[in-house]
Amino acid sequence: MLRRQTRAVRVKDITIGAGAAVSVQSMTKTPAGEVASTVRQIEELAELGCEIIRCAVPNRKAAAVVGQIVSDSPLPVIADTHFDPALAIDALKAGVAGIRVNPCTVSDKRSLRGVYRLAGERGVKVRIGINSGSVRRRKGLEVADQGAAGDVAELMVSEALRECAVAEESGCSAVVLSLKASSVSETVRAYRSAASRCDYPLHLGLTAAGPPRESMVKSAIGIGALLLDGIGDTIRVSMTGPPHEEVAAAYRILRALNLREPAGPEIISCPTCGRCDIDLQGIVAGVQERLGSCGAGIKVAIMGCVVNGPGEAAEADVGIAGGKNFGFLFKHGRKVRKVAAERLVEELVGEVKGMSGGD
Repeated sequence: MLRRQTRAVRVKDITIGAGAAVSVQSMTKTPAGEVASTVRQIEELAELGCEIIRCAVPNRKAAAVVGQIVSDSPLPVIADTHFDPALAIDALKAGVAGIRVNPCTVSDKRSLRGVYRLAGERGVKVRIGINSGSVRRRKGLEVADQGAAGDVAELMVSEALRECAVAEESGCSAVVLSLKASSVSETVRAYRSAASRCDYPLHLGLTAAGPPRESMVKSAIGIGALLLDGIGDTIRVSMTGPPHEEVAAAYRILRALNLREPAGPEIISCPTCGRCDIDLQGIVAGVQERLGSCGAGIKVAIMGCVVNGPGEAAEADVGIAGGKNFGFLFKHGRKVRKVAAERLVEELVGEVKGMSGGD
């Protein structure tokens, strides 16, 4: 996969862009300003592989404690600010690793330039994040003229690139862009357009993508399509739900595209049909539970019958193809032995652990 060439932007020890591994981000969902619960959630996300964390800084109370969160966090902290540039200034002075601003929600453009200047002086990353919901002109809390937006994807891109020029003129070149819509097609069009017109690293995601199942589908299609184009340098899967699921989903997308190493074995299993005479679902669950993170990089095929089973198993490092209350065990395409159904999990787990050097 040929990755798009971009400038490098540093977030503490993590590089975004310039061919670096696509990093995984999430956002804390604890009440803004609650230090202990926020740090605890960050620690849990770090254990799951999250690499950059974003925290909402909606008011002065939250800004006053963001420095403590930065100090206690095992991950680089990005302050998410809107409306009041003074909050971004406070967060920068508190030592955050990055700032997210949305110029469409800021009316004080002069103060926003001050944010860019201070970020440039401190060498701190700024994400200019435009969402489809904010790019439409408003009158108070209402959209001024819904029909006036025209092509929302192109409007997001033009707003973003115009703001990037302002940031550069103000002395900030460590810029990352995001162009998120709740529509998959609008999101993909916006990112593809931006990718062809600039060399800024791109933070991929959809906004308001919905609850986990809906978000997983939309994110896999939208983020996956862009990554297959070589577009994208860091991702956040947006979900209505715990941020832990966002991190897991992000890694599933990246591993499916071979952009990150799997934490455990890659399991290939059939959907089952009337030909299946073994408890394939139970076997898959048992293998996953017993292996955990053991067997990283090993491809395991668990197939319900002999129609495609031997062929799929031949493409895997190790696998089984089910029969009538038994299964054939394969290694590197060669049939090794016949195993009773009640022994399949144990035998397959043993083979994987033996191949990975696990206990």
